[in-house]
Amino acid sequence: MLGQAKDYLRQYFGYNTFRTGQEDIIRLVLEGKHTAGIMPTGGGKSICYQIPALVLPGITLVISPLISLMKDQVDALLQVGIPAAYINSSLSSAEIHQILMEAREGEYKLLYIAPERLESFAFLEELKQLPVPLVAIDEAHCISQWGHDFRPSYLRIEQMIQQLPDQPTILALTATATPEVRRDICESLHIPSENTIITGFERENLAFKVLKGEDRSAFIEQYVKKNAAESGIIYAATRKDVDHLYEQLRKKGLNVGRYHAGMSDRERADQQERFLQDDISVIVATNAFGMGINKSNVRYVIHYQLPKNMESYYQEAGRAGRDGLDSECVVLFSAQDVQIQRFLIEQQHLHVNRQHQELIRLRQMVDYVHTESCLQSFILQYFGEIDTKPCGRCSNCTDERQSVEVTKEAQMVLSCMIRMGERFGKTLIAQVLTGSNNKKVREMRFDELSTYGILSDQTSKDVSEFIDFLTSEDYIGVTQGPYPVLYVTNKGKEVLRGNTAVWRKERMQVKQVVRDDELFNHLREVRKQVAAKENVPPFMIFSDQTLHDMCLKLPITDEEFLSIKGVGVQKQERYGRFFIQAITRFCEQHPERERKVTEVSSVNKVKKETEASHLITYEMYQQGHTIADISRERGLSNQTVEGHLLRCASEGMDVNWNELIPKQYEPLIEQAIQAVGAEKLKPIKEQLPEEISYFMIKAYMVKKTVQ
Repeated sequence: MLGQAKDYLRQYFGYNTFRTGQEDIIRLVLEGKHTAGIMPTGGGKSICYQIPALVLPGITLVISPLISLMKDQVDALLQVGIPAAYINSSLSSAEIHQILMEAREGEYKLLYIAPERLESFAFLEELKQLPVPLVAIDEAHCISQWGHDFRPSYLRIEQMIQQLPDQPTILALTATATPEVRRDICESLHIPSENTIITGFERENLAFKVLKGEDRSAFIEQYVKKNAAESGIIYAATRKDVDHLYEQLRKKGLNVGRYHAGMSDRERADQQERFLQDDISVIVATNAFGMGINKSNVRYVIHYQLPKNMESYYQEAGRAGRDGLDSECVVLFSAQDVQIQRFLIEQQHLHVNRQHQELIRLRQMVDYVHTESCLQSFILQYFGEIDTKPCGRCSNCTDERQSVEVTKEAQMVLSCMIRMGERFGKTLIAQVLTGSNNKKVREMRFDELSTYGILSDQTSKDVSEFIDFLTSEDYIGVTQGPYPVLYVTNKGKEVLRGNTAVWRKERMQVKQVVRDDELFNHLREVRKQVAAKENVPPFMIFSDQTLHDMCLKLPITDEEFLSIKGVGVQKQERYGRFFIQAITRFCEQHPERERKVTEVSSVNKVKKETEASHLITYEMYQQGHTIADISRERGLSNQTVEGHLLRCASEGMDVNWNELIPKQYEPLIEQAIQAVGAEKLKPIKEQLPEEISYFMIKAYMVKKTVQ
């Protein structure tokens, strides 16, 4: 059955091999063994039940807590030709009845259901009539009371499974599970511990970064501008911060949306849909956004404040780079963030033990932003991995910034705070230090202090940013309460006494996450147009990884296109022609870009045919066949056949140049080349009459080199 599973992987999903852990999990499931799979976000958990669902008879139940994810998953399955449906609160009773009737008739291989459905006795009776060989439980950490997202409805899953007549195999999957949560999952669902497959939590394509003491708003504005073509998520702790950042970016003309609980359901749904459709490139949101968002081409996730715990952070950060391409996850930290998160935890009115547990998790998150060791290793150790190595990608591993001593400036700030009575926030402190003529400064007679205007050579914004830096390094503390004020810590007092020096690193430079590629950007536009016609998000047509593989291999035949990573038979038949046409046109205009489809070792047939294909074309040409005849008989595009003939000509074989390029066009082409140069074809084409094709231009250029 495993061989059949591999065939389905290639046929439907366009991959030749399973990812790490997938094959082990699928093997156990097909052997009928209850299994737990712990894989990082983007690690391919859904394949672990979708492939067995195709192999096993009957219908696989998938329990998922996220309505939006259900829809995305079902849409994606339908795209590749796998019959699937979902049942949740978004459907009417009549629609649910129709789906269950079709399920009984064997029209689906997968049925997604929300755990709350299990509260209905009538629904359970309906499920008993279905042949269910496998129950897959997504987000399985929700079953654990030790988990960060415990849901009581998940406790009913095991009871439901016991009532099903076929006693199905259980597969529990999650991305964020500490050792305690893993034990809880296995005990609750009676999964033997030896059937737990842990692939490791490392995301090798993610670069984690922590920035302390930065002007956060300015950093985000610069970052989004630098990566304007890429999709990103910016998380903020409060609605107020979301609205502030959204307005700031919108006023700068950036393509931005927002999402928080203060918006209407319709507004939130609209913003989410626009983000999924790539109509807006970046969305600013509270942590209410993203659960169940399966968008694979998110290139960066920025946390405007410290997240509340590591589980939440790794899940939210993990929404970047789900397609396996390089992506960034940035935390912008200020000590005030700790007070904000403490306040939010206290507002939840949790049981005292639970609140204590949440505060411990918050402390671990604070340790994360302050560690000087590898950030990825810190995360892996939190989730129970022991033998970790530096990732070589995170800001701690790659930081080459120079440090500058700022002890004198720090003493100025700390001294001013003490003279002001340590009773104010950073805004007023910065105004005093820069010599502001603010009314409040004068009323409180702070303009009479010896430290008034001592940093007048800097702006108030610069000094505020420096205060943030001192706070992040614990030289300055922040009181709790609705109106927090700053005070000098014991560590800061050592600076004032001259016992400790203060060093500050240079500002981190913002870089592009992805290098520009003209063809990739063009294929993204093609993908968006196809997606609009299909009424699905662009990433469901093809992932960015698949587009990059197209850019590398430049496929121009159906068979070559099928060799692209992530292209299955169904998608090749439905969408191949649109992308092949775009790639063919690009190759005509950029002959300097080499095709590499012959290097695809996994498709030997394609390789052998491409290597000798131009000789077959030449033989037919010598026999008197026209380009159109050869194209039709060989199942190739006209452009491919034309390319074969030019290759033969460049290798010294005889061709009839008058057939390939009428003589009267040659002087015109020569004039155009003299005018704009021969580096690129497009400028030449724009100088010429419509009837002179790209092929004729290339033929003329080849003719000049061989004669």
